[in-house]
Amino acid sequence: MRLFTFWDGDKYALGVKTKQGSLHVDSTGESHGFDSTDIMAIIKEGEEAVIRLRQWVESLDNARWLDESALEYGPCVTEPGKIIGVGLNYRKHAEETNAAIPTSPILFSKFSNTLSGHGERIIIPLETEKLDYEAELAIVIGKRAKDVSKEEALGYVFGYCPANDLSARDLQLKTSQWLLGKSCDGFCPLGPYVTTADEVGDPNQLAITSIVNGEVRQNSHTSDMIFHCNEIISYISHHMTLEPGDVILTGTPEGVVLGFPPERQIYLKEGDSVTVEIENLGAITNSFIKDNSFVSMKSQT
Repeated sequence: MRLFTFWDGDKYALGVKTKQGSLHVDSTGESHGFDSTDIMAIIKEGEEAVIRLRQWVESLDNARWLDESALEYGPCVTEPGKIIGVGLNYRKHAEETNAAIPTSPILFSKFSNTLSGHGERIIIPLETEKLDYEAELAIVIGKRAKDVSKEEALGYVFGYCPANDLSARDLQLKTSQWLLGKSCDGFCPLGPYVTTADEVGDPNQLAITSIVNGEVRQNSHTSDMIFHCNEIISYISHHMTLEPGDVILTGTPEGVVLGFPPERQIYLKEGDSVTVEIENLGAITNSFIKDNSFVSMKSQT
């Protein structure tokens, strides 16, 4: 099942993407025994909520279909307690940046201010001249995970979604800590959908691409991860407790601007558009502006 959030007036609403189109999970759901319209509530309740939601979708006679072209999407996970990134987790990406192959996962943090949705225009901070894209598979945790084994780890996943780990390289590499370059406003587009784990199968068997202004820049496969998804979840859970709704960004493949020779490094600029697409999960597209007076589409309506 594919779930998403969108702006309904001044608040987020819950949607379900089906083969026939997109549904608004609104108050009509109550008569079908389903009364939650909060993506975080669905994630925290887990499998039972997803089963109930599926039954609701299947029972609808007069569905409230949405005009997808008119939607203003929110991030598909709206309130993660933690956003944890994994650096240099694709072998070819480590090689293109002349970095040593990690022997343990390299972890860093993003925060809730970085969240953005499909179609959102992201402001390029005035402090950077080197904004880079990073296509990533995001894991959404569905159950509390502490000291879990690699063999059990995928059982703690609610679902997966495309993400763009936007990185201001000049800020990222200004010090030995990456946080500043990773945590500017809007730097973690998630979505459009979170696809439940039962419909994904092996997360390390998915094609992953990024497209910048119509040009394919990254064209890889999650099997190239140095630490696979189950290893990442297990590793993190042995150091901190993972909670439902936590998001893990699993690293990016080769093809980022930072990996090009200096003479070919053309970073993102105002007017550019980046799409991150992952097999069976969908594609998220964002454009970029350099205008601190920008007002969101939601506030203009």
